Amino acid sequence: MSPIRTVASFVQEAWWSPATDAETTPIRDASTGEEIWRVGTAGLDLAAAVAHARTVGQESLGALTFHQRALLLKQFALALQERKDELYALSACAGATARDCATDVDGGIGVLFTYASKGRRELPNAQVVVDGPAEPLSKDGSFLGRHVYTRLPGVAVQINAFNFPVWGALEKLAPAFLAGVPTIVKPATPTAYLAAAWVRVLVESGLVPAGTLQLVSGPVPDLFELLGLGDLVAFTGSANTALRLRARARPGVRFTSETDSINASVLGPDAVAGTPEFDAYVRQLFVELTTKAGQKCTAIRRAIVPEGTADDVVDALGAMIAERTVLGDPRAAGVTMGPLVSLAQRDEVRRQVARLQEGGGRIALGSLDAPEVRRADGSTGPASHGAFLPPLLLRFDDGDTGPGAPVHEVEAFGPVAALVTYRTADEAADLVARGGGSLVTSVATADPEVATRLLSRIGAYNGRVLFLDRDDARTSTGHGAPVPHLVHGGPGRAGGGEELGGIRAVLHHMQRTAVQGSPRMLTALTGVWHAGAPAQADGIHPFRRPLADLRLGDRIDSAEREVTLADIETFARFTGDTFYAHMDEEAAAANPFFPGRVAHGYLLVSFAAGLFVDPDPGPVLANYGLENLRFVTPVSPGDRIRVTLTAKQLTPRETDDYGEVRWDAVIRNDRDEVVATYDVLTLVAKE
Repeated sequence: MSPIRTVASFVQEAWWSPATDAETTPIRDASTGEEIWRVGTAGLDLAAAVAHARTVGQESLGALTFHQRALLLKQFALALQERKDELYALSACAGATARDCATDVDGGIGVLFTYASKGRRELPNAQVVVDGPAEPLSKDGSFLGRHVYTRLPGVAVQINAFNFPVWGALEKLAPAFLAGVPTIVKPATPTAYLAAAWVRVLVESGLVPAGTLQLVSGPVPDLFELLGLGDLVAFTGSANTALRLRARARPGVRFTSETDSINASVLGPDAVAGTPEFDAYVRQLFVELTTKAGQKCTAIRRAIVPEGTADDVVDALGAMIAERTVLGDPRAAGVTMGPLVSLAQRDEVRRQVARLQEGGGRIALGSLDAPEVRRADGSTGPASHGAFLPPLLLRFDDGDTGPGAPVHEVEAFGPVAALVTYRTADEAADLVARGGGSLVTSVATADPEVATRLLSRIGAYNGRVLFLDRDDARTSTGHGAPVPHLVHGGPGRAGGGEELGGIRAVLHHMQRTAVQGSPRMLTALTGVWHAGAPAQADGIHPFRRPLADLRLGDRIDSAEREVTLADIETFARFTGDTFYAHMDEEAAAANPFFPGRVAHGYLLVSFAAGLFVDPDPGPVLANYGLENLRFVTPVSPGDRIRVTLTAKQLTPRETDDYGEVRWDAVIRNDRDEVVATYDVLTLVAKE
């Protein structure tokens, strides 16, 4: 690792390093203590970086639709996947084993893939997101209201923790990029070199639009003074630092934080030794103690178990640690758990363990003494300059677990957990709540009543609750693994913020606005046709038009078709749907919703398809579903129905020669009453 290098920043489309005589901070190898990098920002023009994001970055992303941004995210993921071995090698310097790298590096790449997919499946190929249905604000339908999301005009500043320099950054970058907001990444010093490495991979790929991704490797003392309305800050780190930064944020700056969390894992009263739930609980506790050397904001800090099973849990966990843990330098063969990120972090963990001991904790497993470790050369012995600490389990008596006790307040951010006991499910819920708000609590139980009772009591104190049982033990992603599809964050002590959660995270980077206007105006603003807006039926069946020639409002008004009693009975026999409302006049008339025998709703939808479809081969490739179906008025034998089909939304697919067309379908009877409404979804060739 010689000579010592400086971790560069990437600002205004160029790599920047401080002057050779500028003040910098050393970064040391977690296993050997050797100084390997330095980091600093003295002389960096932060104001210019922010301005670059707001101008060049905003222009770059503003020119793209959601689908185009999503495709870039997929390309980012592929570029990182091709070079992830480089990131694995660097991660070893921070104490990460191969399993730890999979969590961080592969996890981050997976977030990019997920948002690339969700962006194309769940967002329009446009720049505005429509939220919810239109609200009629006048009797004649000439005045409507609707909620829309539009892009924020500023920059997303993402301040990340040391423990996940890849995943932690990419899980913030992906939704911001998809929303159309440029990013400035500020990594934590101990692993800043890893953040610089993945940024360099993306920059060298040539895929990153100008101004959309910048990296500041080092302190940012004046950054908050540069931010204002339209900017965002997403912070991951300690609760104290979050409070300090939040106080510096100006009004209008969106500040979200994900902070330290005294997470819990509850062993259900039914999950006694020998059950699959008990085994899954112990395995999960072991994984959370040893993955990333316990340096996870989602790690289990409190193992809450029934009074009679505490000894069994200690024995089973101790046996698993002895069997499966090889502590040492991750570059040595066979090592399964590496050091903490630095000596300073190891010493901080020891200080917090001492506080837990003062609060009644007794070490049941592990030791604070310097451990024997496997060195990089394969030898075994002490490593005085390495930040090693074995897994530790502290045990607390009932008298030391009341409200405000250190076990509920002190987080040793390392391979440390506390074991506390309970007698009833309600007592277990109280123990969970005493953590003051958590990112996650897991519950191992096969009893739905226990699970339901606990969720009703602990849901408000957690951002996520995982229920672990014999059915999902093999497939569960685990207590400490946030997934991009679900919300990551938590109330109270956990910071009160939300990240991930699928498209929710994208919308966090946008402004929801209520817009009001005529159907014509709302159609133009949203890219979605609204009833009452201009529509055209020019004699050419819209199914004969390729996507390139279709316009919002292209319409077909069908002929009428009489629905006969014979139709109803034939449909009933053919499908087997002989529900009494269709087959029994007396019973149907006694129903408050029907005048007598009525047509099946699905018969009407089928007849409607026959009325509007153009049967010959053409641009329409497939009908792949319908949505929002509502039956409004029953149809009696002898009624005549007709259908109006209008092009409602056009969504070209970026990488295919076809796109999606959403059609507004309205079935009416011969008294002009609305019978049914729904959306028809078709795939249509572009040309």
